[in-house]
Amino acid sequence: MALKATIFKAQLQVADMDRHHYADHAVTLARHPSETDERMMVRLLAYALHVPVDGANGTLEFAKGLWDPDEPELWHKDLTGQIVQWIDVGQPDERRLMKASGRAEHVTVLGYSASVTIWWSGIATKITRADNIAVWQIAASESQALAELAERSMQLQVTVQDGTVWVSNGTGSVEITPLRLNG
Repeated sequence: MALKATIFKAQLQVADMDRHHYADHAVTLARHPSETDERMMVRLLAYALHVPVDGANGTLEFAKGLWDPDEPELWHKDLTGQIVQWIDVGQPDERRLMKASGRAEHVTVLGYSASVTIWWSGIATKITRADNIAVWQIAASESQALAELAERSMQLQVTVQDGTVWVSNGTGSVEITPLRLNG
C-alpha cells in the first residue's frame, strides 16, 4: 500500500523590504512521505522569497519536483505558460540544472544541508556556461531551526531586509542569511 502525502497549511505574512512586497498568502503544501520537515520548510521559504509582487506576470506555484523529474519544486509561469523561474531545493545534479536553464528564464537553487559545499564544488564548473542559474546556500543550522517551526497548520511571519530573512511563528523565530554561491 502506497503512503499518501501529508497536507500542511500555512498562512504567510510576507514583509519583503528588499523587493517592496507586503502581502498575506494562504499556502497548501503536500509533504511526500520521503520528505523531511526541513526540506518542506525550505520549499516554503523559497515560496516566500520568490512569490511575485503582483499577479500581472503570472503566479508562483508548487510543482511536482519530488515526484516528477521534469518539474521543479516551484515554478513561476507567465500568463502564456512560459516558465519565468524554476526553483529547486537541495542538491540537484548538473544535468537537471542545465536542462532547466534552457526551459526557464531564471533558475534558482536553495541548498540547505551541511554537504552543500561538497556538492557545489563538484558542479560549479559544469554550470558556468548557463548564466541564468543562481545557487544559494542556507546554513544547515538555520534550515534545521526552520524545520522546528513546522506544524500541520502554521501562521508564519516572514520578514526580509538587506538579504536577511526572519521567520517567526509567534513563539519562536529563526534568522536565515542565504549565501549566494553564484549567479
